Amino acid sequence: MEAYLLDWANLLLRWVHVITAIAWIGSSFYFVFLDNNLLKPTSPDLLEKGVDGAMWAVHGGGFYNPQKYMVAPKKIHTKLHWFYWESYSTWLSGFALFTVLYLWNAGTFLIDKSLMDWAPATAGFAAVGFLVAFWFVYDTVCRLFGFKKNGELIVAGLMIVVVAFASWVANQLFAGRAAFLLVGAMIATAMSANVFFWIIPGQRKVVAAMTSGEKYDAAGLAVHGKRGKQRSVHNTYFTLPVIFAMLSNHYSFLYTHEQRWILLFVMMFAGALIRQFFVQRHGYHLGRAKNPWPFAAVGVVLIATVIVLLKPATVVAPAAQAAPVTYAQVKSVLAQRCYMCHGETAQMKGIRLDQTDGVRANAQGVFQQVTVTRQMPLNNATQITEDERQLIARWYNGGAKTE
Repeated sequence: MEAYLLDWANLLLRWVHVITAIAWIGSSFYFVFLDNNLLKPTSPDLLEKGVDGAMWAVHGGGFYNPQKYMVAPKKIHTKLHWFYWESYSTWLSGFALFTVLYLWNAGTFLIDKSLMDWAPATAGFAAVGFLVAFWFVYDTVCRLFGFKKNGELIVAGLMIVVVAFASWVANQLFAGRAAFLLVGAMIATAMSANVFFWIIPGQRKVVAAMTSGEKYDAAGLAVHGKRGKQRSVHNTYFTLPVIFAMLSNHYSFLYTHEQRWILLFVMMFAGALIRQFFVQRHGYHLGRAKNPWPFAAVGVVLIATVIVLLKPATVVAPAAQAAPVTYAQVKSVLAQRCYMCHGETAQMKGIRLDQTDGVRANAQGVFQQVTVTRQMPLNNATQITEDERQLIARWYNGGAKTE
């Protein structure tokens, strides 16, 4: 019953997480688009109000005229909408999902004993510490170098090194699937922390000063806007790397590779370059930025290179005269490698393989999980061999007989 309820919690939390992530990323992408498409107005009435940029857009049968004020308008005539619950809900639902799937089952999902044989509780605390540590490193780098000369280049260079190192460390300590997820989660945590600790507090100070009725220091308030803009820009570059890391942990050919940390870092870096292309593309059309195509080209080349390098070796078909695999042979492999999680004492995902009916009903799933995606046994905890995987493949391709 516990496993059944955890599966439902996993599904529902994943559903909520995806929905809130779409809302957050969508609003983030939209405001980056706005910033790169707003034009300095020439209308005297807009200039008098302090409008620094404006544009016209059409959508859903109506016309929209967004306007941006560099500090704040003199008066807000309607309700002020705050964009922060998209971020908070995404992180909260994501951490809840991480808790249900990884922390609750740390011994199964976090730990690969061939890398680090530690207690589940210790692995869980280390995983959470991983998220917190990255935020402190990133935030410190931004504070020290963010507003210095060439500060953004320095921050970008240092964070590339930090993310590469974190990718290596995660894959030395945790099971490959968990390591990929953790690297994505640590960056996502920094993104949400940017909103919580800097962007929203800075905006609150601006609004409080503006609505106080007292004279305020516009230049001083502009610092909050500048810092919020900086962290918001960082968030948009983090987006594609995070999404890749979150999705890639479902593809075992990546997280089981011997050099998986390099694959993870290269693909995330390619995503950041492609995001740079999309960000600068808007400014390029308005003559504000250089041609951004080189960023996209390098990103695509990196991805194509990974695809070529990971191309599986040609598998030689077994000889026609090879003896057919019997169910007794397959049953012996299942007993050694699968009964631990799919036997009498445990039926993960409701699957039981120590009974003939269960094997017959799940033959296709066994074939796919063991020989195609190679996701099972999870983290190869039971040390199944390549010959045993091929034996199951031959059995399935030979008709998956259970007599």
